[in-house]
Amino acid sequence: MKKPELLVTPQSVAHIEQLIEAGADAFLVGEQQFGLRLAGEFTIDDIEKSVILAHAANKKVYVAMNALYHNNRVDLLRPYMEKLESCGVDGITYGDPAVVMVKREADLQVPLHWNTEMTATNWFTANYWGKRGANRAVLARELSMDEVIEIKENAEVAIELQVHGMTCMFQSKRSLLGNYFLYQDKAMEIENRTSQKNMFLHDKERANKYPIFEDANGTHIFSPNDMCIIDELGELIDAGIDSFKIDGVLQEAPYVTKVTNLYRQAIDAYMESSEVYDEMKNDLLAEVEEIQPEIRPLDTGFFFKETVY
Repeated sequence: MKKPELLVTPQSVAHIEQLIEAGADAFLVGEQQFGLRLAGEFTIDDIEKSVILAHAANKKVYVAMNALYHNNRVDLLRPYMEKLESCGVDGITYGDPAVVMVKREADLQVPLHWNTEMTATNWFTANYWGKRGANRAVLARELSMDEVIEIKENAEVAIELQVHGMTCMFQSKRSLLGNYFLYQDKAMEIENRTSQKNMFLHDKERANKYPIFEDANGTHIFSPNDMCIIDELGELIDAGIDSFKIDGVLQEAPYVTKVTNLYRQAIDAYMESSEVYDEMKNDLLAEVEEIQPEIRPLDTGFFFKETVY
């Protein structure tokens, strides 16, 4: 039985040090000019420091380039990707085929992880991008447990799956909130990765609050609940899922570090034996619930069709 990678989104280089201690195996970093919905802003210098730090601990660093690029940004891709390869990053997460074309034209060797957020819903598409240079597919969040397992059984590429954190349910490439307030002649500072004081879209009928932030890629609205399947990992490990992702966007760093350690314990326990895991999983879930922000209830996302929004 293969042990899955535990992939986490850190907020800073210093946070990576804490996450290594907590048991993370890999880190997804980047900057908003090229990547979407990042937990922290990492310059090229930060990425280089992250790679040195992670590789010294036998960990991996992947860089998010999963934005969709207009013509004015295409010329920036090659020099950025060349710098990433010179830094020794272990992979690039992409959604736009322009990244594939740049890799070919520049004859780069850095591995590619296909991630389009919502359209990775079957193994045919995953294998299509595998034949065009990707060695991993990041599955959509809107999949059931059975669908995930079926994709893994037929995929010719590694499979990455989010197991904890917020789910993006809407994105516009426009600054919707900023434009709205400007229209009303009101100044408003959009709270994003520099502050954990989130803005919310309030649905009074369902008593839900949907977190919002804006960055260089537009407006992002997230689910009202946090996904958490720390007590449902057994089937996914048995199925051979290659990477479990904890998304720390809009969370405090200590929370992400603690959650990472709890998932580390869960994975290691199951690898020891399913009986050990079964004895621990309820306690591990209770520890997550104890630190969970009051306005962010936990659910199992779409794995068992609980999430409705």
